[in-house]
Amino acid sequence: MFENLSEKLERSFKLLKGQGKITEINVAETLKDVRRALLDADVNYKVAKQFTDTVKAKALGQNVINALKPSELMVKIVHDELTQLMGGDTAQINLSGNPTVILMSGLQGSGKTTFSGKIAKKLKSEKGKRPLLVACDVYRPAAIDQLKILAEQIEVPVYTEEGNKNPVQIAQNAIQYAKTNHLDLVIVDTAGRLAVDEQMMDEIEAIKKAIKPNETLFVVDSMTGQDAVNTAKEFNDRLDFDGVVLTKLDGDTRGGAALSIRTVVTKPIKFVGTGEKMDALDYFHPSRMADRILGMGDIVSLVEKAQQQYDEEEARKLQRKIAKNQFNFNDFLNQIQQIKKMGNLKDLASMIPGVGKAIKDIDIDDDAFKGIEAIINSMTMQERENPEIINGSRRQRIVKGSGTTLQEVNRLLKQFDETRKMMKAATAMKSNPMKMMRQMRQMRRR
Repeated sequence: MFENLSEKLERSFKLLKGQGKITEINVAETLKDVRRALLDADVNYKVAKQFTDTVKAKALGQNVINALKPSELMVKIVHDELTQLMGGDTAQINLSGNPTVILMSGLQGSGKTTFSGKIAKKLKSEKGKRPLLVACDVYRPAAIDQLKILAEQIEVPVYTEEGNKNPVQIAQNAIQYAKTNHLDLVIVDTAGRLAVDEQMMDEIEAIKKAIKPNETLFVVDSMTGQDAVNTAKEFNDRLDFDGVVLTKLDGDTRGGAALSIRTVVTKPIKFVGTGEKMDALDYFHPSRMADRILGMGDIVSLVEKAQQQYDEEEARKLQRKIAKNQFNFNDFLNQIQQIKKMGNLKDLASMIPGVGKAIKDIDIDDDAFKGIEAIINSMTMQERENPEIINGSRRQRIVKGSGTTLQEVNRLLKQFDETRKMMKAATAMKSNPMKMMRQMRQMRRR
């Protein structure tokens, strides 16, 4: 997401890094380029114009022309305004009420049902909530089946009433069921249509009036561009929803919806979906998104993703094993699983400053670890725990079992051995840096 916009903005700022004096004229030229880049990214025309007018006023007001590094000051101003454009502060979800009731709204195909499962899983694991998914799409049997499948995957109950065609009644009964069964979070998945129509709007309004949700979320497919913004406005005019959920931000989207929707409907973006997996859901942080748009990466989000998979006690055990040079292939396989749980590999790599641009044309397969996993899974438990016993005949057996080549097996064993040595050295340096430095000097003399 935002790759094209990031490239065009970078080219725009280069106008201020060129030869000669920085003038009001080339500041204006830069902003003309910025506006063009925003329009190409499918940002609403009025929003793009207002944005560049504000940036220009602030740039000239802060005397960019006479600044020591005008291009850097311009980037900062643009970053700050992008952050404000997308909402400024990170919007929180309202979890008051017992039970908390969250109502989903949006068109068919926007990702409401999948998002219902994702947010149930997220709030269950992060907030300790006990969710109940409610199937109120009485027109599309596949939606009910899909919700049941998702509920089973994330191990939460789902409430359905087969044969009942009254979604208002189903939603009310579901809340009563949640109270009776001590479930403190009710997520109501509603019906959508291919386009906004009166029947759909009347129905979702009736559900909202009857159940009085703590949070009403509008779920929209970000790949629909400006149509997403227009649809959001129509829904907000009728529902007065509390926040927006942008799905499919990992797709081939120009990002205009994310940049326009907050200004047009004056409601915050609260969540973004970044993939099909049930873990692929993030809170929306305007400042971090501005970082990514301007090619600065997003280290904070990357660290947070890592911390979600981080077990402090397991980490201490692992550190002790590394110090004793006992790190083995079982530990290595476990670390791979932790990385995979963090999300799409290319998306993770793009959060590292400077890496996003470098890998934009590189296809990073989510199955990148497949060969390594196959090799490790073809080892016996004894071989995994004691890699040094893997001789020639064992290697040949591993090759046959994993469907790889001898070169691949040899390369993995060599890399693993080098990694283990480096990890042990790093641990030693941390515990006794002076001793480690003396050992390194002795090694150099030999």
